[in-house]
Amino acid sequence: MAKGVIGEETRLKLAEGLLSQSAVPSEVGLLIGKFSSSLGRAFLFDLIPTPHNDSAEPACALTDPDKKKATKSNPADSSSLFIDKDWVAEHARQVSRMLVGGIKVVGLYVWVSDAAFKNSTIMLCQTVKGVAEAAPVLEGDWDERLLLHISYSPRRWNCRNCSLSSNITSSSLRPCDFKMGKVLTSLQTFKCMHNFNLRLPILRDSASKFQTLSDVLRHTISIHAKELAGAKALIDGKLVVESESYSSDGVHEVELLLSFLNDSSIEACSQGDVVGILSFSGLICSFAYLNSKEPNSQAITDIKGDIITSLQSRLDIICDEVDVDSGNNHDVGSQVSNEISAEKPVPQLVLHLLRLSRYIYILPEFLRTGILSLSLCNEAVGFITYLWVVSNNCS
Repeated sequence: MAKGVIGEETRLKLAEGLLSQSAVPSEVGLLIGKFSSSLGRAFLFDLIPTPHNDSAEPACALTDPDKKKATKSNPADSSSLFIDKDWVAEHARQVSRMLVGGIKVVGLYVWVSDAAFKNSTIMLCQTVKGVAEAAPVLEGDWDERLLLHISYSPRRWNCRNCSLSSNITSSSLRPCDFKMGKVLTSLQTFKCMHNFNLRLPILRDSASKFQTLSDVLRHTISIHAKELAGAKALIDGKLVVESESYSSDGVHEVELLLSFLNDSSIEACSQGDVVGILSFSGLICSFAYLNSKEPNSQAITDIKGDIITSLQSRLDIICDEVDVDSGNNHDVGSQVSNEISAEKPVPQLVLHLLRLSRYIYILPEFLRTGILSLSLCNEAVGFITYLWVVSNNCS
């Protein structure tokens, strides 16, 4: 649980000004920041409003008040908030793909009156839980997310911890200490250029647990995650000390040291079962940002998590696009065998059935700087990964 929350004053005050000018009765969006286990705090960097859904409707709206319960002095006392929970969760899933190491979707903010907020606590808790499931925080033991209420009647800010337990009640919300300050200017920057090259055998149908390209890639990424977990690291050429922190300006260069003697990507199998080799290789430019009081070992944890999340996110993208025209999916020149079904999307290809000398597929490249680009990172972050299958029948 976050005992205290510090928000970036310049960004939050700007958001409040824009909301005031818009005169909208309600708005919902995502909190972008990070949880610090070592400090027991959460830091908020920015607010991202959830856009209108595919039907051009806002993600939230105030329901008409119950006239029987409304008072003469304040007819809107019984108004409550309706939220498109699935749409907000999808927004969180998409945004989380573009965030750099350690920066997460840490909760939800809502712009609404005090009365409507009090009448909508269950709806808000359900939405926060949906956001947490769509954009999980893997590091640390954070079983709660933040709910930031920006009230315009009266004007004030309140932050609460929202429990992710299965039984959501009004008691799921607990107040926490919230204040604004200079957060972004105190962050230390860590950068890692990570090269990876994994080779796995493609087995016959009867010998393999993983059939399709997406299944094999998910297995490969999970293997690399285990390798990274045990990797040592250098920061600016020096071995990382667990409790040491940096206060100097500039970008700190990180290098991960993987063991050469523990290649967990090599599976035990007989030569007769192998029909090809999958080579998964590429380069990832990863960033992490720490508060000056956090130990630099946290930067290594964030960068390792960022590498795996980046690989998984790009795989999720090609799996999300399985309905795209097959001509676009297989536009890789004459290298692709005619035996590949023209109707089968690339992620669903059954690898052991392929008969081709070489096949290259490029995972999507996209910007991951997002809303933090002006404050944290001025360059586009992305990578290209090459994948090919080599048949036993190659000459």
